[in-house]
Amino acid sequence: MSYTISLLNGDGIGPEVAQAAKKVIDATGIKIDWIEVEAGAACAEKTGELIPQKTLDTIDQTKIALKGPITTPVGKGFKSLNVTLRQKYQLFASVRPVKSIPGIKTRFENVDLVVVRENTEGLYAGLEHEVSPGVMVSMKVATEKACLRISQYAFDYVIANNRSKVTAFHKANIMKLTDGLFAACAKRISEKYTGKIGYSDLIIDNACMQLVKDPTQFDVLVMENLYGDLISDLCAGLVGGLGVVPGANIGQHHAIFEAVHGSAPDIAGKGLANPLACIMSGVMMLRHINEGKAADRIEKAYNYILEEHNPENLTRDIGGTGTTKSFVDAVLKKL
Repeated sequence: MSYTISLLNGDGIGPEVAQAAKKVIDATGIKIDWIEVEAGAACAEKTGELIPQKTLDTIDQTKIALKGPITTPVGKGFKSLNVTLRQKYQLFASVRPVKSIPGIKTRFENVDLVVVRENTEGLYAGLEHEVSPGVMVSMKVATEKACLRISQYAFDYVIANNRSKVTAFHKANIMKLTDGLFAACAKRISEKYTGKIGYSDLIIDNACMQLVKDPTQFDVLVMENLYGDLISDLCAGLVGGLGVVPGANIGQHHAIFEAVHGSAPDIAGKGLANPLACIMSGVMMLRHINEGKAADRIEKAYNYILEEHNPENLTRDIGGTGTTKSFVDAVLKKL
């Protein structure tokens, strides 16, 4: 089969890591017609638009996109590009696999969990207003539809990926209506899988403590928007940071795969960027389009390079002396 996929290069180191991922994916022999489109701060400076209509139309057409890190200009009236994309294409599930990586030493070993985050509501619905001078209110939105949908996605993910259990994180002891609804919906979905898939729930503050005590006790985690934003980064820290974890935003009809780290403008163009997170996101994308064999090949190749731990093949952030190019070349040679 052949595929048409949108490629958003992004800002800062975005073009370097996005092109690296493209090169590695193409090396598997999968036939992809990449349509490169613009978005981000550099695009806004050039066109006045953070994301042009042409880009949106292209993603509408291809349904699948791979995205490098993008900068939203601060204090210039631009809405977050990531929020814009999630809302426009109803990318209701943010999926962040977090797994210990050979050759990258951290405090924990054998971490293998997945953060599933509701992506469209909660405090990130953006419903804020000023009640009176110096008094601001932000409204947290929870709907039964969205809570059931993300809970069902978490259980479907367990089945599709041969995993074993789901844990819901919430604060229903305090936010009895919003988080109470989320907890109730997760429990309702879990009852369809009694005896087949394990289920438990934790209050979010206790969950944070449990994660840093022993992350290996967890499998698939499901939670609302704000908690998911925080927990996904916390979990990334358990395995080496945002440079070694992939991310995806999944909807019913569209999916966008992205490196979740920043655009690092201070090292842009210097060949120092670690392309691993973007390559890993590309692996997630390949699995999403049912090209699992190609995905497995790439994963085995970069794991080999990481475990071999030749400093010349690794970027500085993971203990090497190499460059973006040397890492990619090593992966390509192993492929």
